[in-house]
Amino acid sequence: MKNYFSNFKLSNANYTLLLSVFITLIPNIAIYTDVYHILEKLDNFSVGFVISIPFFFIFSYNIIFNAVTWPFITKPISVILILLSCVLFFAEYNYGIFFDRNMVQNIFETDSSEATSYFSWFALLWFVMIGILPSVIFSCIQIKKESAIKFILKKILYVIASAAGIVLIAAMFYQDYASVIRNNKYLGDRMVPASFIHSTIQYLHRTYFTKPIPYTQIGLDAHQTPEALKQAQSKPTLLIMVLGETARAQNYQVNGYQRDTTPYTNDLTNMIRFKDAASCGTATAISVPCMFSRMDRKNLNLAKAPRQDNVLDIFKRAGIDVLWKENDGGDKRVAQHVRKITLDPKQKSPLCDGSTCYDMALLNNLDQQINQMKGNRVIVLHLIGSHGPTYYRRYPPKMSYYKPTCNRADIENCSVQQIKNTYDNTLRYTDFVLKTLVNKLKSKSSQFNTALIYMSDHGESLGEDGIFLHGAPYSFAPIYQRRVPLMVWLSPGIQKESGINLKCMKSYSKKTDYFSQDNLFDSLLGIMDVKTSIYRPQQDIFNYCRH
Repeated sequence: MKNYFSNFKLSNANYTLLLSVFITLIPNIAIYTDVYHILEKLDNFSVGFVISIPFFFIFSYNIIFNAVTWPFITKPISVILILLSCVLFFAEYNYGIFFDRNMVQNIFETDSSEATSYFSWFALLWFVMIGILPSVIFSCIQIKKESAIKFILKKILYVIASAAGIVLIAAMFYQDYASVIRNNKYLGDRMVPASFIHSTIQYLHRTYFTKPIPYTQIGLDAHQTPEALKQAQSKPTLLIMVLGETARAQNYQVNGYQRDTTPYTNDLTNMIRFKDAASCGTATAISVPCMFSRMDRKNLNLAKAPRQDNVLDIFKRAGIDVLWKENDGGDKRVAQHVRKITLDPKQKSPLCDGSTCYDMALLNNLDQQINQMKGNRVIVLHLIGSHGPTYYRRYPPKMSYYKPTCNRADIENCSVQQIKNTYDNTLRYTDFVLKTLVNKLKSKSSQFNTALIYMSDHGESLGEDGIFLHGAPYSFAPIYQRRVPLMVWLSPGIQKESGINLKCMKSYSKKTDYFSQDNLFDSLLGIMDVKTSIYRPQQDIFNYCRH
């Protein structure tokens, strides 16, 4: 191959143009698929407009790449662009992932265990054929030596020609481009590798090169009510907040799903299942900070959120003992000021395999940890839940109920039914964990007034419209990624002490288009009897049904 392509010599400008053609025609196939689906819904469209699209990309990339392809670095830059584009192409084409700013943040905050779950032999083959092989070919192509003047003039000429091509296309089809882009703004997030590079630069600038935001304390007047403090001396409140991962509401029986995905908690008479709850984001890096923040989804500032007190900080200020137990790769800085225990997947336990742990491992030593806490106490358990694509690793093999399953990371090579079977098994296992926790809380009813709240961070796509996993921009993300389960269990003791009417709560929970993760901040304050001027009673899901 080297001997063959070494005889193939191109000027730097032609080499750059060839790179632009490759990036346009191969890694960007996903965007052409999207455009096809958009156009097939239109009554009519210009054939010339369709033909112009790849040329528009080629001209655009040629201008961009000419800015970075200079002597001695042209080949290394081209190899990096090809390999990066290959990885992005794999994720976009097979899973429907969009690499906008939020997704880039999610990538940077993903731990190594989570990242390796995406590895598969199919992914490796893809990388070799579409990444390594083209990179070798481009590395073998000889670049002609030219005088500096000729080199610069050619670059200028090619950039001018590309710009002229863009202007010509715009003059002929401006209305078509404006209409398609205006109504489908997400297409910009599909451009490989431009969108990823742009979003990465934004993320790095905001994270490392922007002046740090001063830390803001809120709820400085937060305090527990006299009744709560008195109760804590004889029978404290114990709340377990279970933070789920990637559980979507559509696969729960309460929402009409035909499968029995909640067999363990179905018989709990004190369990309240909210029929419709919206997530704040479609990725953990967005949803988790939002859930515990005073900021709502519409005014969420991800740079500001970790620089401002969240509900756990306010609990701590009010004298409530807080513990965070982590099994999902990170707390996204929500637990930066409270005690935190992170599960070690390398621990000697039948619940851990060296790279990940089943969620039941969060219950190890839980009794001892509860007893070590003082007064009214809150424990947050961050589940790995239904995190994909390796759904089959989220539950023990003996708890594989729906079959056949997809026991591989490259879920695109499984049938949709296999994927759904495996995913539903993860929901059943989470339900088993919840039932075990409730039984534990019941066993402590003589010591504590107990409650459990379960809410997932975001949902998941399971092949609907060819989209898998999660992380799509919220404005047009499928509903499957934006609706999450919300379940609340209240012991008789806490119902009595808090004056919460269970029958009212069950009726109230049937509301649709009403509840969201925006309710969590004030609901946690409410159930723990914390008073502060920033508490919003209308946002507290318990307030409506208090005596």
